[in-house]
Amino acid sequence: MTAFFGCLYCAGMRPSEAADLRREDCDLAGRCAECGADFDDLAAVKPSRSCDHEKIEYRWGRLVLAGTSPRAGSHWTDDGGSHERRGLKHRGRAETRTVPIPPRLVELLCLHVENHGVGPDGRFFRGLHGGPLSESVYDRWWKLAREKALTESQVASPLVRRPYDLRHAAASLWLNAGVPPTEVARRLGHGVAVLLRVYANCIDGGDDTLNDKIGDALG
Repeated sequence: MTAFFGCLYCAGMRPSEAADLRREDCDLAGRCAECGADFDDLAAVKPSRSCDHEKIEYRWGRLVLAGTSPRAGSHWTDDGGSHERRGLKHRGRAETRTVPIPPRLVELLCLHVENHGVGPDGRFFRGLHGGPLSESVYDRWWKLAREKALTESQVASPLVRRPYDLRHAAASLWLNAGVPPTEVARRLGHGVAVLLRVYANCIDGGDDTLNDKIGDALG
C-alpha cells in the first residue's frame, strides 16, 4: 500500500482515483546513472548488452488520470460488483487530467510493479483476490501505518486520520511552496474557488517571505 498512499500525498489523487490507476496511465521517467540512457518508461526497462541499468536516477513523470473506482454497492452496478468504474469527478466521462509526479512517486510506482506486478487489466492496486481495492482495506492499512509512525497523542488527534487527508496535505504543501492556486486546482481536479475556500488557511501568514518576494519584484 506504500505506493497507493504515495499517490494521494505526492500527486494529490483521490483514493478512488488511485484505486483505479493503471499502468497505461503512467509515464515513469528516469535515467541510467551508469550509461546515461534516458527512459520514459522505467517499469519496462530491461538489461541491455552494454549495461544492466541497475543504478537509476528517477525523474519527474506524469499520470494521465481517466477514471475512478468508487464503491457503489452491488445493487447499483451493471455487473453486480461492489465497485463501478466511472469518469473523473466533476468531468465528462471521456475527459482526463494530467498530473506531474515527483521522482519519489515514480520510484514508488516502479518498485510496486517490480515487487507486486499489476492486475490483468493493468491496475496497480488490487484486493486480496485480485478484485477492486476496497475502502475497508486501505482504511485498515492506514490505521496501522498511523499507529506505527505517529506518537500516541498524535494517533489520538485528528492528524491525517483518513487516507483522504493525504490529498489535503498535498494541496497545503503545494500552496505553501508557492505553486499558483490555478495550477494547484488543476492538478487536484477542481475549481479555484473551491480550492481557496477549503485551503485559504494554508496560505495565511508568511508575510515576511511574501514581502521579500514583492520587494525583489519591485527592484
